[in-house]
Amino acid sequence: MKKLFLLLTIVGLAVQVQAQKINKSTVPKPAAATFKNAHPGVNDVDWKKNGDIFEAEYDVNKVETTDCYTAAGVLVETKEKLAAASVPAAIMAYVKKNYEEDEVRKAYKITSAGGTVTYKAKVKGMILFFDSEGKFVKSVKA
Repeated sequence: MKKLFLLLTIVGLAVQVQAQKINKSTVPKPAAATFKNAHPGVNDVDWKKNGDIFEAEYDVNKVETTDCYTAAGVLVETKEKLAAASVPAAIMAYVKKNYEEDEVRKAYKITSAGGTVTYKAKVKGMILFFDSEGKFVKSVKA
């Protein structure tokens, strides 16, 4: 199960690189409706399309958040951008040990629809993946 989730996360991130901003009117009604039901007070939403996934980007308490949906309106995952102070200590220790000259440029907490949490951190030229406890899983070139 963990391998499947990791594979889906990596595929999702690869597709994310090719994200295309789209007009709200082109978002499938089920995806838009699921988002609206989950976040009734959120009106400022930017939509992007990554392959078959529709991403709703919005802020929650000044935190950049992205919900990823299928066209049928099924939530795939939610990504929250982390402030530097919110990056788990285990991730920061790994980066400091293995990328001494670099720092975490961006970090995200990714929660699958099933509740599994993983983390993604970007350092110079690399994207690092960590499990829910902050243990290193894999890296890919950015």
